[in-house]
Amino acid sequence: MSRYSFIFLIVYCMLVSIGCQHKSTDHFEQKESTTAKRLLQGVWIDAESETVIFKIKGDTVYYPDSTSMPAYFRIVNDTLIMGAASTKYPIIKQAEHLFWFKSPNGDLVKLVKSTEPSDNATFEQRKRPQVQIINKMLKRDSVVILDGERYHCYIAINPTKYKVTKSELTADGVQVDNVYYDNLIHVSIFHGANKIFSKDYLKQMFANKVPAAFLSQAILSNMEFEKADNRGFHFYATLCIPDAASCYLVEVIVSKHGETTMELLEY
Repeated sequence: MSRYSFIFLIVYCMLVSIGCQHKSTDHFEQKESTTAKRLLQGVWIDAESETVIFKIKGDTVYYPDSTSMPAYFRIVNDTLIMGAASTKYPIIKQAEHLFWFKSPNGDLVKLVKSTEPSDNATFEQRKRPQVQIINKMLKRDSVVILDGERYHCYIAINPTKYKVTKSELTADGVQVDNVYYDNLIHVSIFHGANKIFSKDYLKQMFANKVPAAFLSQAILSNMEFEKADNRGFHFYATLCIPDAASCYLVEVIVSKHGETTMELLEY
C-alpha cells in the first residue's frame, strides 16, 4: 500500500467514526422519556384557578372544549413537544401530581393533577371535536347596468368539507388547533340569457396576493359585488383568519369578455 493510500484510509475511517458518533448523538437526543410520559397521564388543572386544561392519555393530549382537536405529544430532553407544529414547552418541574412548564410566550404554567372524578367525566362525555362552519349557504343576485346594457351578477357562498386549522394559545399558554370548514364561492355573470363568466373560487386562487403563512390559517369568507365601470365588474373577496380581526381584501375584476384580474386592496 502506498503512503498516500494509507493516509486516505486513515482519514476515511476518521470520517466514518465521526459520522457514527453524530448519528448516535442524534438518536440519543431524540429518545423519548418514558418516565416523564408516564407521570403525565391523567387530567391536569390550573394550580390556581382549578380550571381543567387538558387530559393526557397515551401519547395524545385531549382538550375539554368541543372545538379543539386532540394533539400528539412527546417528551424529549426535559421538553414537551406537542401538536402538528411541534411546539416546544420547556419543562421546569415535574412530579407525580405536579407539572410546570414554560409557554411559547415565556409564561410559567403551573398545573396539578386532578383527583376529581367529575373532571375526567368531562372528557368521557365529550364527543368528537366539532368542525366549525363560518358561513351557511348564501346566495346574492345583482342587476347591473353597464354601457346601457343590462347584466345579472350571481354569487353563491357554499361551505365545503375542506378543513382549515387555526393554531392559537389559550389563556393558560397552551397551543391548540381549532378546525373550520372553508368556503367555495361561485360567481357568474349573465348578459340576457348569455353566460359571459362562470367560476368557482377557493382560497388557493389568491395565493399570489396573500402571504402563504396567513393563507394557511385563513378561509375565503366572503365575496361581494362592488361596482361596474369601463374595466368591467368589480367584486371584493375577503380572506380572514376565523375569530380574528386579520383579513385581506382582494378585488376581482371581470371584463365584459370574461377575462379576470386581481388586485390587493388592503390588509
